[in-house]
Amino acid sequence: MNLNMTFFGQILSFAILVWFTMKFIWPPLNAALEERQKKIAEGLAAADRARKELADADARVAEEIKAARVEAGTIIERAHQQATAIVEKAKQDAIVEATKQKAIAAAEIESMAHKAREELRGKVASLAVAGAEKILHREIDAGAHKALIDELVAEI
Repeated sequence: MNLNMTFFGQILSFAILVWFTMKFIWPPLNAALEERQKKIAEGLAAADRARKELADADARVAEEIKAARVEAGTIIERAHQQATAIVEKAKQDAIVEATKQKAIAAAEIESMAHKAREELRGKVASLAVAGAEKILHREIDAGAHKALIDELVAEI
């Protein structure tokens, strides 16, 4: 065996292996690696876009929440104002109603007082006639002396 021939055989075998690998194995392997590298790059880019979109969405959400809080505060303020207006109107209505009731009660009291005065005048007149009857021991005509009795009642 010749050492040189073996060496050249091994070199030739190695060269054929390298050529075969470069021709048939390396291109699909390289294409698969490049495709994988491209997918990873696209995934990282998509992750960056998603991160930016998430930040934008968070900012929009924060703005919407802020706007909603402002609107809720406005609505609450309007509700308080409306409640205050309703309470004030109810107070005014109650005052008006109380004034009406007071006027009605005052008129009724005045009417009752007038009626009581009239009844009292009538009783005083009867008592005056009865007293005069007893004093004079005779009956006095009430119709004839009514004017005189009215003057007495008015003085009393």
